[in-house]
Amino acid sequence: MRLRTLQIIVALAAIVAFVLAFVVAGIALVSGAFMLAGLAAVAWLAWSLVRQVHRRQNRHPA
Repeated sequence: MRLRTLQIIVALAAIVAFVLAFVVAGIALVSGAFMLAGLAAVAWLAWSLVRQVHRRQNRHPA
C-alpha cells in the first residue's frame, strides 16, 4: 500500500496538532500552578495586613 502525498501531509498535520495540544496542556498546568501560588500570596498578604490592623486597634483604642 503506497501512501499518497495528501495522506502524508494530513498525518504530519495530525502529529503537529497532537504535539501542540500537549504543549498547551502543559502550559495551562504550569500557568494554573502559578495562578494558585499568586492567589495564595495575595490571601496571605491580606490576612497579615488585617491581623496587623486588628492588633494596632486593640493596642490603641480611639
